[in-house]
Amino acid sequence: MRKLFLFSVLIFLIIGFFPQKIESKDENAYQVIPDEAIRLRILANSDSEEDQALKREVRDAVNQEVTKWVEEMDDIDEARQLISSRIDDIEQIVADTVAEEQVEYKVEYRKDVKFPTKLYDHYLYPAGEYEAILISLGEAKGANWWCVVFPPLCFLDFSFGTTVQAEEKEDAGESESKEKEAEEKKEEEVEYTFFFLKWFQ
Repeated sequence: MRKLFLFSVLIFLIIGFFPQKIESKDENAYQVIPDEAIRLRILANSDSEEDQALKREVRDAVNQEVTKWVEEMDDIDEARQLISSRIDDIEQIVADTVAEEQVEYKVEYRKDVKFPTKLYDHYLYPAGEYEAILISLGEAKGANWWCVVFPPLCFLDFSFGTTVQAEEKEDAGESESKEKEAEEKKEEEVEYTFFFLKWFQ
């Protein structure tokens, strides 16, 4: 009987030192972007310093105007109608901004604009097709920038996962390796505990 008891204790001690993985319960606890939203995505010509700087100029010019259009709205259908009716105005803003650089551009408003997976703070936004204003500059092969114009959330740069400041703004695509590393850490956030200690408590 004593041998059986000692054997049982030994088994519990051995099992106790094998860590178990418990998923974090905080994932996807809150979603910043509502289900019905209109995004703005701008694709730079390339990742060169000049093309990225031009992308930021277009971003600031377009965002400044579009935000004013929808800031008092609370109905997405109304916002859709207004934005679709003013695509020509957005094209003109882009044209004026890139005029000196003589860069080709394209402005579209679609419900199937492709977005990659992005991480903002503790929140993960899955890749997919979303309703958005898409501005493509040149060959559109450079790092992108995106935000949500309705409801007005363009003070948040979801591309990089940081708050966009008034003067200095950083872009996601300028450091893809850092972004991927952050995504891996957030997505794989787990808590390790020891079975024996948990059982003992």
